[in-house]
Amino acid sequence: MAELPPLNTETIWAIINEEIDDATVNELVWHYLGYRYDTASENWDSSNVAEDWQKEYPVPPDFIANRPPIVKLTRSIPQENKQLLKEKLGFKGYKIGEFGPRQTRRATAANWLLGYVEF
Repeated sequence: MAELPPLNTETIWAIINEEIDDATVNELVWHYLGYRYDTASENWDSSNVAEDWQKEYPVPPDFIANRPPIVKLTRSIPQENKQLLKEKLGFKGYKIGEFGPRQTRRATAANWLLGYVEF
């Protein structure tokens, strides 16, 4: 895994604007969920991951490519944080016809990460 970008508003915008690749977006979410890769054993350590995530995803899931883990991530966002991209960054959303599931999943990851920064 490469060095992760700092978790700040510039990084959140870079996720939304697709300036950061999907793999790095996943790695950011994994990191802040508590997943760590042990290079010595070449295995994922999920000992710092919340129990409900550990049980369902003992290794970190691909949030961008797969619907079930992004749904779980969405549900983990507290209600008061659901609109952080709009409230804190002024994100207006994507235009109809210019986005698909991948962009929506990236926005969800960005919103979750922004919630991590905020609280």
